[in-house]
Amino acid sequence: MNSDASEDSATAQPGSQTVSRAMQILRLVACGQEHGVRLTDLVNISGLNRPTARRILKTLLQEQAVEQDPLTRRYLIGSELTLLGLARRRRFPLLSAASTCLNYLAQSIGDTAFLSIRHRLDSICIARQTGHHPIQVLSIDVGARRPLGAGVSGVAILSCLSPDELRQIISANTTRLAQSDLTPDQLIQRVHLARNLGYAYVQNGVMSGTSAVAVPVVDAAGQAQAALTITAMSNRLDTSRLSYVVEQMKGQAEQLSRHADMNKN
Repeated sequence: MNSDASEDSATAQPGSQTVSRAMQILRLVACGQEHGVRLTDLVNISGLNRPTARRILKTLLQEQAVEQDPLTRRYLIGSELTLLGLARRRRFPLLSAASTCLNYLAQSIGDTAFLSIRHRLDSICIARQTGHHPIQVLSIDVGARRPLGAGVSGVAILSCLSPDELRQIISANTTRLAQSDLTPDQLIQRVHLARNLGYAYVQNGVMSGTSAVAVPVVDAAGQAQAALTITAMSNRLDTSRLSYVVEQMKGQAEQLSRHADMNKN
């Protein structure tokens, strides 16, 4: 846990501390999506002791906020949270414009396009559109939550942040990033490169033989709101084609930026 979180925990009232810890557990469970998360992993990443984590999970199970697979014993997000989320389907202004932008990219480029937003220390995929090329790279699902920097979308978002905010986020995510074999120094290098290029790119993506590229979506103040990502077979994101793909993506990122700014006013 980072120093701010530790200080908050030390000064929080017992009731609010319990709520904060429960939300921490829920965010970590959400990272597992349909695969689920083990109790051991929740303990190691959260920093909570095992009895506390187990007690919180027991309550969340009773409230159907989480579920437990009877075979694997892994924890997954429960039906109650899914139903609660339906009450605010218009919560994300970018989502209403995402369909048009992602459809354009998927058709003009031919490969799968994603929109991910920043939420606290994470990047979360909120929309995806496949293209017309025969082989589509579906590297992540809608709802996938990863620590900022674990994928190109997070690197693109981090490239727009101040040095102080960048260091704070990386410090807070160090334990989780280590699960992706990513050190703070390695991530800082990737962010600096993305800042210089104007986009984040990995030649070797999540799946073997694939590549990915992402551009940030920023508001009028230059604050990163989200990232557009294209994933494809590596030969479709090589140096001969990458500049065209990035140009198309930046055009749609500007469209999304204007939409986000209009919704703020």
